[in-house]
Amino acid sequence: MAKVFIDGEVGTTGLQIRQRLANRDDLTLLHLDEANRKDTAARQAALQEADISILCLPDAASKEAVVLADGQTRFIDASTAHRVNPDWVFGFPEMTKGQRQAVETAQFVSNPGCYSTGAISLLRPLAEAGLLPDDFRATINAVSGYSGGGKQLIAEFETGAGGDFFIYGLTQTHKHLPEIVTYSKLAIQPVFVPSVGNFAQGMAVQLPLHLDTLNTAPDIAALHQALADHYSGAGFVSVAPLDAVPDRINPQHLNGTNNLQITLAGDPKTGRVVLTAVLDNLGKGSSGAAVQNLNLMLGMAEDTGL
Repeated sequence: MAKVFIDGEVGTTGLQIRQRLANRDDLTLLHLDEANRKDTAARQAALQEADISILCLPDAASKEAVVLADGQTRFIDASTAHRVNPDWVFGFPEMTKGQRQAVETAQFVSNPGCYSTGAISLLRPLAEAGLLPDDFRATINAVSGYSGGGKQLIAEFETGAGGDFFIYGLTQTHKHLPEIVTYSKLAIQPVFVPSVGNFAQGMAVQLPLHLDTLNTAPDIAALHQALADHYSGAGFVSVAPLDAVPDRINPQHLNGTNNLQITLAGDPKTGRVVLTAVLDNLGKGSSGAAVQNLNLMLGMAEDTGL
């Protein structure tokens, strides 16, 4: 039976992962009590005992954990520390052909960020279909529930200090941008406008497009087909039919799942369209994705416990 250690299990992501694994009888969870969870020797022992360690830590602590393990465990890292490190496999199994198999055999897997999961899910199929010109300049808009900001932001909203909605990341230095650029195969940095709403979890990521800025200027149906073909057979990522797009898209409607749904809608006459990815920022955007990657690394069905 595989042994799994969650280093940083008291944080938002760590708690969510532990909840998803707590009732499983196909693995053993290693645990450090409050007195030892920050003790270097105790952490090192747990890291080296585990078959797979899941890191839910600040970047510096995640890098330290890899050193402490000294090659004795496989890793899933939920921090940003290793997401564009070529020695780590990016843990978005549906991203491209062969990615699932790469996760299955990897020693080091970097869990994607929530915003980047949504953005890459929209952009990568366009890149692989040859639709993005070399000088493509993307604009990405997104809103997330406040749980994505961790304990401090959660406390702000739960006490009423967070307000109803805010936009941030205006200096274009958001920590998810490097992975969005790398794995969406963008040559030019996108404009990224994230925001937070007064709801605990859920997320919508939008990519507005003029179709005549893409290679071959596809019509809406052809663009939809490119997305549908890319995710054909994917268990957790789906593309809504063109005739089933609602008038309103609720960023919370996939909460509690590991699913991501893409919708595409626009004006056929002018070629203006909006691609939207909806996901649970604590599901496919973090802890659900970590469990999916864990299942693949252990040779289990990827939807086990999800």
